Amino acid sequence: MRMRPTLSWTPTEEPRPGTTDPEPVVEALTAGGVLVLSGAGLSTESGIPDYRGEGGSLRRHTPMTYQEFTANTQARRRYWARSHLGWRTFGRARPNAGHRAVAAFGRHGALSGLITQNVDGLHQAAGSDGVVELHGSLDRVVCLSCGAFTPRREVARRLEEANAGFEPVAAGLNPDGDADLTDDQVGDFRVVPCAGCGGVLKPDVVFFGEAVPPQRVGHCRDLVDGATSLLVLGSSLTVMSGLRFVRQAARAGKPVVIVNRDPTRGDGHAVTRVALPLGSTLTAVADRLGVALDDRGAGAGLPPR
Repeated sequence: MRMRPTLSWTPTEEPRPGTTDPEPVVEALTAGGVLVLSGAGLSTESGIPDYRGEGGSLRRHTPMTYQEFTANTQARRRYWARSHLGWRTFGRARPNAGHRAVAAFGRHGALSGLITQNVDGLHQAAGSDGVVELHGSLDRVVCLSCGAFTPRREVARRLEEANAGFEPVAAGLNPDGDADLTDDQVGDFRVVPCAGCGGVLKPDVVFFGEAVPPQRVGHCRDLVDGATSLLVLGSSLTVMSGLRFVRQAARAGKPVVIVNRDPTRGDGHAVTRVALPLGSTLTAVADRLGVALDDRGAGAGLPPR
């Protein structure tokens, strides 16, 4: 029989200072029934930058909004040129120790579920099952007209054929797979339409300004209801898509533990924030629990382009 964690706290809107003691993570996982909510910070050790941490991409890059993408042909050309180039890097990304630790916690029976805000597929590559991709995944493409889904590798092949010799050097990569290119580098990049109906194609990810599908949100809320505690890994919780689950857990009296080096918007609702690097911290927690990490997924990220 699972016992509720003995962690206690009083929710507040004021942020609390972080700690360097991972004991609250150990305690929550020992009790079991933990729902994990992961963010971009978990994938930085795999070479994928985050949005808001030190050196985060929002310091130099404004993501394209859904409204701009759907309304502007030139904006779609710019997005697809940058995303096509960035996909090559995403396809080479590999799960890091943090992803492997989360998968090990799942195999150990400590988790009740896993929600990720990331679109990189690295949790699945590390061996985690039942991952809820809150913001979608870059390895699928959807037609905005007919709703058909296409594997990203197939769209990438068509884009390669339509843009032979497209080999610009990007200034950087962003968490959504969007590489930094100038308008001159984008040039007259050719966007391919849906092979079925000729409609506009879009990666199956939630853009800024786009709502997470209500059914997906409802499923995540059910996971929060069924969990004993919530463990947030590498998310600043700046946007409501993730913060709402932290608030829901806190309202229900479920302990929230955050592992993130920088302060987050959810700190006031948490038992504590562990201000340590994710990979080494989660590996140490696994050692404390006697949970072995394996190399599952160490050689595989998203499907190759």
